[in-house]
Order: sequence, then C-alpha cells, then structure tokens
Amino acid sequence: MAKGRVKWFDTKKGYGFIETDEGEDVFVHFSEIQTEGYRSLDEGQSVEFEVTTGKDGRKQASNVRIVAGGEESVA
Repeated sequence: MAKGRVKWFDTKKGYGFIETDEGEDVFVHFSEIQTEGYRSLDEGQSVEFEVTTGKDGRKQASNVRIVAGGEESVA
C-alpha cells in the first residue's frame, strides 16, 4: 500500500488529490474512501491507498483508508 497526505479534496465535487510520500500527485474519488457515513477527506490528512490506473491512463487512488492520528499540526 502507498502512503501520502491529502493535497486537497472538494467535498461538493467529490474528488481531490493525494500527494504520495514520493511527491507524486494521485487522483482520488469519494467512492474509493473506505469509511462509514459521509466520505470526505481533509487537507493534510494522512492516508494509505492502492495506486491503480484510471480509464484515462492516469494514476488514481483506490481502497483509501485514513491513518489514525495522521493530521499534521502546525506550530
């Protein structure tokens, strides 16, 4: 599984991007978020996911799981 942080996520449109630990941007759709209830992500949130190839040939995140305690605090 890959790891990264949410770069941005638009809750109205239901998609956004995750920046992998290697610095690559990966598309994420709300339907791939593995959580109960409302599926959304917050900027800076740590996540684990599988990298797959979408219909357009670009990389996308699937089976996205939020990592507990993964938000970075800014001091």
